[in-house]
Amino acid sequence: MKQREVTDKHKTTWTCVQAYAATESAATDEAIKRSETHSGAVPVVCTPSGGAQTVRLELSKDWLDSLSDEELTAAIAAAK
Repeated sequence: MKQREVTDKHKTTWTCVQAYAATESAATDEAIKRSETHSGAVPVVCTPSGGAQTVRLELSKDWLDSLSDEELTAAIAAAK
């Protein structure tokens, strides 16, 4: 499972992972395909290290490599 950690300006560390990507199976592959939006966005769940609420984002398919830490933390802040 590929995941990414970022720390926001409030010193909260967020662990982000694409939804349904935790296991590898044919059913998982199908769930990932079905969850992709028409614009090519995928659901990403970000879980905080502290008492903040988990957030769900829709990001581009290549979010792991294409988004900077600043862009990812801005998306998290906007979703809260």
